Amino acid sequence: MPFTSDEFLNLFEEYNLSLWPLQMLLYLLGIFAITFIMIRKRTEGVAVNVALAILWFWMGAVYHLLYFSTINSLAFLFGIFFIIQSAIFIWSGVLGKQLVYRWKLDIKGIVGFLFVIFSFLVYPFLSAFFGHSYPQTPTFGLPCPTTIFTFGILLFSAKKLPWYIFIIPLLWSFIGFSAALNLDMKEDYSLLVAGITGALFLIFSKYPKNNGREVSLKKKLFILHLFRLPLPYYAE
Repeated sequence: MPFTSDEFLNLFEEYNLSLWPLQMLLYLLGIFAITFIMIRKRTEGVAVNVALAILWFWMGAVYHLLYFSTINSLAFLFGIFFIIQSAIFIWSGVLGKQLVYRWKLDIKGIVGFLFVIFSFLVYPFLSAFFGHSYPQTPTFGLPCPTTIFTFGILLFSAKKLPWYIFIIPLLWSFIGFSAALNLDMKEDYSLLVAGITGALFLIFSKYPKNNGREVSLKKKLFILHLFRLPLPYYAE
């Protein structure tokens, strides 16, 4: 590693103290995203994807390029990839509206919700437990907890996601884990678990055809038939 564990922790301290209270705004942004999904039940995800895009742009431009680059030259490369991930959320989720989210009480939805809760509450507790208390800790809006949060949100996807949506978060889960091993950041072991688990769910989960619209149409046609109502022209 091109830096020591103490230099790494001191970087978090500098970041947290110099940017306070902006971290709270990042927490609120994350809470808004998960609340929006839970309340709306089903959403095209524009607001959620804007929130994810802001978080990944922040990590790329602010954390990596402005702070982490002072102790690690690879941070410039990391920052570019994080900004690319932000652009992916804008391109696919906001402009293309390809990322549709839905809260559903199944195994994928439960795991996603646990990832979100972990990133908000359990991660900072583990960090303090392992001796990395505030301000020398990664707060929400920094790569490790926010990547776990991202996988949690993506697990609410209502349709199968192409690989390019989650490949950068998955790669970062391996990079972050390797750094955790070298720097004794045991709380970041959870990053690899979230990355592998999240990716497996996103790759192998079954989704309804046409995003569930066929099922919805059949239900409507059944109700029309039940009450002897005239069927619309597309029912043939």
